[in-house]
Amino acid sequence: MLATQTSITDKELKKLIEAAILVNDKPLSLTQIKQLLLINYNVKHRRITAIIAELQSDYQERGIHLVEVASGFRFQAINELSEALTVLSQEKAPKFSRAMLETLALIAYKQPITRGEIEDIRGVAVSSHITKTLLERQWIKTVGHKDVPGRPVLYATTKEFLDYFSLSSLTQLPELMEMPEIMTT
Repeated sequence: MLATQTSITDKELKKLIEAAILVNDKPLSLTQIKQLLLINYNVKHRRITAIIAELQSDYQERGIHLVEVASGFRFQAINELSEALTVLSQEKAPKFSRAMLETLALIAYKQPITRGEIEDIRGVAVSSHITKTLLERQWIKTVGHKDVPGRPVLYATTKEFLDYFSLSSLTQLPELMEMPEIMTT
């Protein structure tokens, strides 16, 4: 039985890691794979990384890819199939208001940022419903308080935000386009 061994072949290791990532409902990090899945095995970190690279290569020409997001590795359908696969999803993709997307974008690009700073940039008040929704989705979190009078909460994005948008880090966000200067007459 695999669980009582201290060594494991590459073939067995590959099967085990592939199955674990497939059946897990959240991404698996290298640390989780090593500390939870391979606790009874003597497996080096670079060996796990090599097996994952093999799996990524194996899935290159398939309908799903093994991708790395902020929280770890997961299998996901390739982008070209997303429209065709929507018929299988019982829940509709959530619709986000422009205000919510603007708020989320500002937090992502300017973090850490306060609600007041978001309001200054947007020119309108940020609804408490927006911040509550983003906090409930675990896309943003409070990371402290700004050292100014009133000590407003500072917001930043989370790994869940990165995972949802299939990003492994904030550096993968698209570059911001420069806003043309508005000429006033």
